[in-house]
Amino acid sequence: MSQPLLLEPTQAADACVIWLHGLGADRYDFEPVARMLQRILPSTRFILPQAPTRPVTVFNGMPVPSWYDIKAMAPARAIDEAQLEASADSVIALVEEQIAQGIAAQRIILAGFSQGGAVVLHTGYLRWQGELGGVMALSTYGPTFSSEIQLPEAKKHLPALCLHGTYDDVVAPDMGRAAHDFLHARGVAVQWHDYPMAHEVSNEEIGDIGAWLRERL
Repeated sequence: MSQPLLLEPTQAADACVIWLHGLGADRYDFEPVARMLQRILPSTRFILPQAPTRPVTVFNGMPVPSWYDIKAMAPARAIDEAQLEASADSVIALVEEQIAQGIAAQRIILAGFSQGGAVVLHTGYLRWQGELGGVMALSTYGPTFSSEIQLPEAKKHLPALCLHGTYDDVVAPDMGRAAHDFLHARGVAVQWHDYPMAHEVSNEEIGDIGAWLRERL
């Protein structure tokens, strides 16, 4: 994996947001949003990782930055789970690196848009064994969430923020809502916000993200 984009805060860092981009984008995609949020979070470091470029089946094998291959879109997305696990491993390595640098685990937030959001939901709730400050899932879904999965008691204390556009034609809103409902049914403190937008980010949404982050950081 390429080196992530590291955005240091104006004050000494005592918190960190690790934010994954979506399919076909890159580590610079959320740089403007991160810099905007640092104005209200002056001691929060933002780490924006870069997905590897590889062939994506639903793009007729065209190589694009992707956290995992999508083999089919419907009826349910068929994905390369080994690549998803490798992406989760890379996120875990970043979390461990931040903890080693003195950032408390409870002050580390995982965030992701679209495919990046799928990775952080999987990592935060099903892979990472320690504490975290929260998970932000933008315009995304839970590819590995299923009815038979039970979460460890500790995961019920890991808050989540699920955000989605009501006109999203890439990741249907009901896929995002299903991820929210999975967490809610298992006792997670999860919030849901939707917006009159497509597969994108809006200023209203950024405002809600800022408020949620400030409560935790």
